[in-house]
Amino acid sequence: MTDVVLPCLNEAPALPWLLTRLPPGYRAIVADNGSTDGSADVARAHGAEVVSVPEPGYGAAVHAGLLATDPADGVVCMLDADGSFDPADLPRLADPVRAGTAELVVGRRRPTTRNAWPAHARLGNAVLSHRLRRTTGLAVHDIGPVRAARRADLLALGLRDRRFGYPLELLIAAGRAGWRVVEIDIAYHPRAAGTRSKVTGTVRGTARAIRDMSAVLAR
Repeated sequence: MTDVVLPCLNEAPALPWLLTRLPPGYRAIVADNGSTDGSADVARAHGAEVVSVPEPGYGAAVHAGLLATDPADGVVCMLDADGSFDPADLPRLADPVRAGTAELVVGRRRPTTRNAWPAHARLGNAVLSHRLRRTTGLAVHDIGPVRAARRADLLALGLRDRRFGYPLELLIAAGRAGWRVVEIDIAYHPRAAGTRSKVTGTVRGTARAIRDMSAVLAR
């Protein structure tokens, strides 16, 4: 059984579709980061394990979810809980890790509509990705939220960021560790109706994420 960590903050409208789209052999672990819209109850009603994460921050939710995964399978996937990605794509990320051809597989977002990825968020991501390539030499063009790796490898990196800098810190640490990092295209859909992105939904959210990631690059 491959565990899928879903960091979650007020994503109740997206969860039913998302959780019913998980491929056979994949189990959802919803890391609830203080939702007030009943996300945890919706997740449980659709068969997900729910981990309550009192510490605020994307990285805090992902890390708590990772600790809750079952080490038996070894491979762990991470995916946003907002309905912008189709869980049916997860085997494309997990299979290279399981086959031993990559230590980390990350999804490169390919928007399905103009509204799926606002211009301010896309620009911020492009700037940070360029800096990442110059810093690490990794051929990565998106610091996105979809990834697969082995649980033990992720924990061994000792990642410290508990906010929006987590995805960038992971890539930097993977580059320094000599990991084989593979990037694959993955469809990026508009978020589920009734949900709002904490990053791409507003210029302020994107600026906060860029600030957190820039702090990681400066370390």
